[in-house]
Amino acid sequence: MRYTRHVKNTVNTFGWVSILLHWLVALAVLGMYPLGLYIVSLGYYDPGYRIYPDWHRSIGVMLMLLLCLRLLWRWINPSPRQLSLHRWERWAASLGHLGIYLLLATILLSGYLFSTADGRSIQVFSWFSLPAIPGLALRQEELAAEIHFYAATSLMVLIAIHALAALKHHFIDKDATLTRMLGLQSEKIDDSN
Repeated sequence: MRYTRHVKNTVNTFGWVSILLHWLVALAVLGMYPLGLYIVSLGYYDPGYRIYPDWHRSIGVMLMLLLCLRLLWRWINPSPRQLSLHRWERWAASLGHLGIYLLLATILLSGYLFSTADGRSIQVFSWFSLPAIPGLALRQEELAAEIHFYAATSLMVLIAIHALAALKHHFIDKDATLTRMLGLQSEKIDDSN
């Protein structure tokens, strides 16, 4: 018997693409929140005031592209079966994932509206620019910024619950929910024939 890891998901395991996209999005989101809080604390004459907001916007645009790729991959490559035996846990997991995706979309859209409210495009690491859509924000930067902050804070709470649930599955339920997203569970292949 040997073990293998697939590019695509199987019935029992996540493939490498799903695992990579999950952790790239997670790392970007977890890094963006403290960066955003730090940016808000900067004064106008602080040297970082000219640098960090550009990084935050650039990473945000890259995160938007990564999230679109992740959703497309999830659509064409369904997730493995859930391991939880309890109906309420399956329902909570589905609702939690939906909440994470909706909050991410809200954060990215409000960040875009906030950043382009003055009509200027977003320069993404000097690689390309994401243009403003004239008339879309209608100078609503304060509302967009408020939505951005509260959605991001709500997302951090939901991510904490998500992480605690994964730890509960690992340490209390002793199932493979966490290990298969870490890439530590492989598909068994019976090659005894």
